[in-house]
Amino acid sequence: MSEPKPDWSASSTADPQSDDARTQADAASVLEDLESLRARATERDQFLSLLKRTQADFENYQKRNQREREQERRFAAAAMAIDLLPVLDNLERATAAAQQAGETGPLVQGVSMVHGQLLDLLRRHGITPIDALGQPFDPNLHSAVMQKPSSDVAPNTVLQVLEQGFMHHDRVLRPSRVVVSASPT
Repeated sequence: MSEPKPDWSASSTADPQSDDARTQADAASVLEDLESLRARATERDQFLSLLKRTQADFENYQKRNQREREQERRFAAAAMAIDLLPVLDNLERATAAAQQAGETGPLVQGVSMVHGQLLDLLRRHGITPIDALGQPFDPNLHSAVMQKPSSDVAPNTVLQVLEQGFMHHDRVLRPSRVVVSASPT
């Protein structure tokens, strides 16, 4: 038995206007789908861009937070050191007064040893004295209390240190209070 053959002649003799309308409708549908896909692709690109910016912002936040924590740990001793500096100054004054009076007893030696221990402790925590005597005046490191005319040294040279300054790593913890030379007039 043979199957009936389809009749292709009926579709070829159909109305050409309906074929054109169907083709136009299919084309319009394809164009709508294409525009929809373009809109979705644009929206996807916007979300992807937002995601990348957010991810970069978060990574920058993490790096900044890490740097801030490291800085905080590095300079944690600063507040306590600032409170200890007047004690160090008083030990230094006591030792200098004893030396001026000519005393060399065990009490003077003990005060001198405590002074040295305190300086060593501060050094271990990154706190070092500023070497100012004989150095050119630097307003970042020194605080000039007065000027003194001098023909022996160049102008703007530190002649005398009134109060020792200290650095904490690369920051000035306390500037040195100094007397600065001026040109003799």
